[in-house]
Amino acid sequence: MKKKSNPSDLSDSSDLFMNLPAVHRALKKHYLKNRAPIMDLVAAQTPDPFRILVGTILSSRTQDATTAAAVSKLFSRVQTPAQLAALSESEIEALIFPVGFYHTKAKQLKRLPAALDEKFGGAVPDEIDDLCKLPGVGRKTANLVRSLAFRKPAICVDVHVHRISNRLGIVQTKTPLETEMALREVLPRQYWMDWNSHLVAFGQTCCRPVNPHCAECPIARWCPSKK
Repeated sequence: MKKKSNPSDLSDSSDLFMNLPAVHRALKKHYLKNRAPIMDLVAAQTPDPFRILVGTILSSRTQDATTAAAVSKLFSRVQTPAQLAALSESEIEALIFPVGFYHTKAKQLKRLPAALDEKFGGAVPDEIDDLCKLPGVGRKTANLVRSLAFRKPAICVDVHVHRISNRLGIVQTKTPLETEMALREVLPRQYWMDWNSHLVAFGQTCCRPVNPHCAECPIARWCPSKK
C-alpha cells in the first residue's frame, strides 16, 4: 500500500489542500450545473431510508438512466419492506430489469426485509458496520445510504472518487477501500457528504479517465495532474 497523502506531502505549487474551500465551491458550482447522480435525485424525492437503500443497491454498476427506470418501476409497487417481502424473486427481477446483475440483486432484495427485521427490528440502521450486514450492501453503498438517508458524515468511494482523489494528489492509494480510509484522515469532515456527489458529476462530465477536459476544468489551477 502506498503512503497516504497529507497536506505536507503536497509540494506542488497548486497547494490544493490550502485551497480546499475554493476547490469545494468550484466543484459544487459544476455539480449544480450538471445532472445530479441518480441517488441524489432519489434522495431529493424521498427521505425514506428504506427506499434510498433499495435504490442504492440497484444503482451499483448500473448507468443512471437504467437505474432511474428501474427505481421508478419498482417503487410503483414497493414503498415498504413488507411490500417488498410480498413479491416473489421473479417479480422483483421483472421490475428491476435491466439493471446490472439483476438476478443477483433480485435475490438480495428478496432477502432484505427479513434481514432488516431480524437484525434491526425492521428499521434501516445508520452505522456503516451495521449496514454492511445487510444483503447487497458493501462499504460504498453503506456510506452513501448513511450520507443521503441520515445526513451523517460518510465518504462514499466509487470509481470516480477513487480515480479523481488520486489524480488530484489528495491520496495515493490502490483500492477504493484504501481511498476511503485515507480520505477520512485528510479530508475535513464538512466535505465528506458532498465529496461523492460532486466528484461523480465531475468525473462523468469533465475529469474523465481518458482525455479529461482540462481546458474546461473548474479546478485546473489547483490540479497537479493537469499537465
